[in-house]
Amino acid sequence: MTEHTRDTRNDQNARKARGTRNARDTERNGNAGRTRGTGGHGSGTHDVVVVGGGAAGLSAALVLGRARRRTLVVDAGEPRNAPSSHMQGYLSRDGMAPAEFLAVGREEIARYGVELVRDRVTDVTRDGDFTVVLGAGRTVRARRLVVATGLQDELPAVPGVAERFGRDVLHCPFCHGWEVRDEPFGVLAAGPASVHQALMVSQWSKDVTLFLHTVAEEELSGQDLRRLAAAGVDVVPGEVAELLVEDDRLTGVRLADGSVHARSVLYVAPRPVPRTGLLERLGAAMDETPFGTYPVVDPTGLTTVPGVWAAGNAIGFAEQVVHAASGGYRAAAAIVGDLLMADLDAAVTG
Repeated sequence: MTEHTRDTRNDQNARKARGTRNARDTERNGNAGRTRGTGGHGSGTHDVVVVGGGAAGLSAALVLGRARRRTLVVDAGEPRNAPSSHMQGYLSRDGMAPAEFLAVGREEIARYGVELVRDRVTDVTRDGDFTVVLGAGRTVRARRLVVATGLQDELPAVPGVAERFGRDVLHCPFCHGWEVRDEPFGVLAAGPASVHQALMVSQWSKDVTLFLHTVAEEELSGQDLRRLAAAGVDVVPGEVAELLVEDDRLTGVRLADGSVHARSVLYVAPRPVPRTGLLERLGAAMDETPFGTYPVVDPTGLTTVPGVWAAGNAIGFAEQVVHAASGGYRAAAAIVGDLLMADLDAAVTG
């Protein structure tokens, strides 16, 4: 066990102890969240249903629970970073396992009376409030929604890539570059934009080879070639046939012509597939980007559908864990104010 891991667990134990000491207050807050803030809606209506239990969804639920809002999290258990053994760049959580991060988050939201169910939302309709249908057959009502359903990474169909993804087949140098620094890198081109990826990873290793794979050399611009040369990146044409693995470690890349290039790390550019079906069903305006189709949102994550917020990778490809958690927080804070004003206006008008 590393010193960092011991420190992290000590911090978690301290938080758990504080939670135990304040159990009575926590229970009181949780009960209050179930009875307050329903604005005249039925007792079976949640203030907020959060769809997705990753960093964005749990962060939103934490803020909502602490604001005494009756909140339900529906989590299908498919986090984008599940293949990774660690996450990086999150201040105070650097190196933490994603599964451990989510487990701690679930413990924290439970202290504030937030309910979490392992299920999938199959349909959402609106008739004033929202009717949310779960895969197991349960139907719940909600005044507001947070959609934090993330995205799926569609990997290149090269033998070995999917099996090694998150280990020595990587996509983000900010996430994993330090851990594999100075090793021989390969970059599997998925299009001309892969030049940018090869240039970026050259900051973590001076031994970088860009495998053009299905990209023709003439697709690279003169500026691309000059930058690659300046960064010391080798360019190898030809389709990649497979990855070579020995003793559960990547050792090389074999091309279709039979040539082998020794590499211990391979960067790829997955095709992001946003899970935005619920938002589209609700009629949210969407924006086409080079990295997928995402909802149009304001700075708080509010979509063009009144009462529906989105956060995390559901709003963009580049949302790291720390960004997703921040986005969930912003969405929840906006919802707390929105619900309060709606309740006050309802009281004023009788």
